[in-house]
Amino acid sequence: MHIGNIIIEEIYQKPVDELEIEIVERKGLGHPDSIADGIAEEFSRRLCKEYLQRFKTILHHNVDKVLVVGGQANPRFGGGEVLSPIYILISGRATTEVRTEKKTIPIPIGTLAMEAAKEWIKRNFRFLDPEKHVIIDYRIGRGSVDLVGVFELGKRGVPLANDTSVGVGFAPLTDTERVVLETERFLNSPELKKELPEVGEDVKVMGLRKGRKLILTIAAAIISHLVEDADHYMNVKEEVKRRVEDMVVKMTDMDVEVHVNTADKPAEGIYYLTVTGTSAEHGDDGATGRGNRANGLITPSRPMSIEAAAGKNPVSHVGKIYNILAYLMAKRIADIKGVKEAYVKVLSQIGRPINDPLVVHVQILPERGMKLTSEMRNEALSIVKEELDTVTRITNLVLEGKVMVF
Repeated sequence: MHIGNIIIEEIYQKPVDELEIEIVERKGLGHPDSIADGIAEEFSRRLCKEYLQRFKTILHHNVDKVLVVGGQANPRFGGGEVLSPIYILISGRATTEVRTEKKTIPIPIGTLAMEAAKEWIKRNFRFLDPEKHVIIDYRIGRGSVDLVGVFELGKRGVPLANDTSVGVGFAPLTDTERVVLETERFLNSPELKKELPEVGEDVKVMGLRKGRKLILTIAAAIISHLVEDADHYMNVKEEVKRRVEDMVVKMTDMDVEVHVNTADKPAEGIYYLTVTGTSAEHGDDGATGRGNRANGLITPSRPMSIEAAAGKNPVSHVGKIYNILAYLMAKRIADIKGVKEAYVKVLSQIGRPINDPLVVHVQILPERGMKLTSEMRNEALSIVKEELDTVTRITNLVLEGKVMVF
């Protein structure tokens, strides 16, 4: 089916969950790349709210260039200290002032950047102190706009794409993808931290499915001052393994094998200990866009965009909007009766209205033994059109934190 800029076709391939090998990764909230994503997104939201409060519209900004430079630390059983702080550089571009006939209204970009970074760290870490353990810096490209232009912007209809970019989405998640995603969420949940506080926030989960066997490799930073000795550490590792196994058995019928902190070498005194809960404290660096995609996963068995969604403005930057949109479309299309897998690619063209992309390419894999029917095509087409007609709602979904971006 080819209707205007919407193409819907059947694909002929093995479902991902029937491939011999499937690889899935998630970098947790405390991973240096996720720290960069989180701060970029927090800063963008703060800018949006500031612009809306002052001028009733969201002004141009893209602050998707955050760099996390690892510090140095000396963790040890029962204690430890940060020797050299983590350095975080927030960069990008933003509207820093609005001009009127009589005056120029400045926007406190630096203050907003610093507050965003510190607040995100405080909200997501228990032992990383943004005042003691982190140096926060910013280099924001300055931009200005006339107040008349702001009013005109507010009255304009559908925003125009400010980039030529592709968003990619797929659904549903396989068992492997769901297990990897939920394992990290579980290990970073308030409930787990309360019962097993020794587990830090830097949790990375790598899933390898071989046939019907799933091998989970978990890297979990352990808080040094909460662990008395090597025996205590090994008990924490074993408890993490046990709890993950108990959780996963309720999610899948696959044979699951869990490994935790496999780089440990107890005979040499090497353990994954951290003072603050993140590997960024000792030389591990991070950058916006190097971690999870907009659905929270890294999925080499699936098509992916390499866009950094976090930090881009949620009004006109299709590198953010279309990745979210593609996943929303794919989820709904995958719910159509008879659909096994759905893949969606949405391609923008700079200057076109965001509800009129250059192309929306939908690929549908029907259930085994079925073909793509005209009813399925028409239902998918209706979903695509409806999502395009309401695409501007994504702005509010982002500002309200109702969609993932990393």
